[in-house]
Amino acid sequence: MFYDIIIIGGGIVGLATGLKLKEQKPDLKVAVLEKENAVAKHQTGNNSGVIHSGLYYKPGSLKALNCIKGYHELIKFCEEESVPFELTGKVVVATKKEQIPILNGLRERGIQNGLEGTRSITLDELKEYEPYCAGVAAIHVPQTGIVDYKVVAEKYAEKLQQLGGEIFLGHTVKGIKNINGISTIETSRGDFQTKLTINCAGLYSDKVAQMNQKESLDVKIIPFRGEYYKIKKEREYLVKNLIYPVPDPNFPFLGVHFTRMMKGGVEAGPNAVLAFKREGYKRSQVNMGELSETLAWPGFQKVAAKYWKTGFGELYRSFSKTAFTNALKELIPDIQESDLIDGGAGVRAQACDKTGGLLDDFSIKENEFSINVLNAPSPAATSSLSIGGTVSELALRRF
Repeated sequence: MFYDIIIIGGGIVGLATGLKLKEQKPDLKVAVLEKENAVAKHQTGNNSGVIHSGLYYKPGSLKALNCIKGYHELIKFCEEESVPFELTGKVVVATKKEQIPILNGLRERGIQNGLEGTRSITLDELKEYEPYCAGVAAIHVPQTGIVDYKVVAEKYAEKLQQLGGEIFLGHTVKGIKNINGISTIETSRGDFQTKLTINCAGLYSDKVAQMNQKESLDVKIIPFRGEYYKIKKEREYLVKNLIYPVPDPNFPFLGVHFTRMMKGGVEAGPNAVLAFKREGYKRSQVNMGELSETLAWPGFQKVAAKYWKTGFGELYRSFSKTAFTNALKELIPDIQESDLIDGGAGVRAQACDKTGGLLDDFSIKENEFSINVLNAPSPAATSSLSIGGTVSELALRRF
């Protein structure tokens, strides 16, 4: 089967890209290949469901530009397509005095990124927003919200198919051959041909990118599992909306936090531990080949040497519910270990270069045959329509 453009990966970014392509050039023949039996099975369907405002990202970066643009596009899409969402606002709380300068820097960054109404609040105001939260300083961000991204992605898929795009489920990509400007994509259920491949394969984006080029990639996807607890129903009153800590500026994760979910309930977490399998949602899931690749990557070895103390703390919290609870107690002192029940887990596809840099920004790389989205962690779901628009513009230049 021949298509003008084939997108590999049926997560929220791949589906948004397909949707944008069909909206801008309806006569293009576009297909999405997804290895699972449904869309949004991995990062899209296993995240905290937060609509990010753009608070954390360096002004002018791809993350900042796409998050802010994508935020507005996502809100408009949800309103037009009757996808449930809620703009709850959130508080970011310093629990130690030494965190206050970082917190103030976050507030200023948010203002630079156009977040009107983001402000420092008094501790009395903090109690009005979150009565059980404790800290020494806080800011309030009104733009943050909640949504179920699996529902969003399913709506993208529905719209894409209405516009004539095709989605092939259960098609695992095995290899790609490029001859005379045409790519043949070999899958577990037959071959496809295309003029252009768009790689939105998430946890396997580096593997797919490598299929499309001869030289070695200078980045590798390192999978980090984020584990959650849920708060028991009778104790959900401890959290009104969203409560975040001040993040470690040197580590690309936000720290354990509290999130009211669009589908109901309150989640606490996640931590961030190395997954022993790219789709390893449980500690018991191990793929020795993938783990060996991770451990042998020079960049990961440098990351491990640099962040071993932080990593050990995250790992300890993974095995110790008491330690996890103690981390949560910094924000809500009343939380008890008995309040927490096992929740789910997600795996974040974090690109790492050879020098030990954990890529902080989105990364999109082109070659003759393909466009590769190589790093699209949070806030990629919030930014999905904007990222999809960016990728589709790159693609349409070739047509």
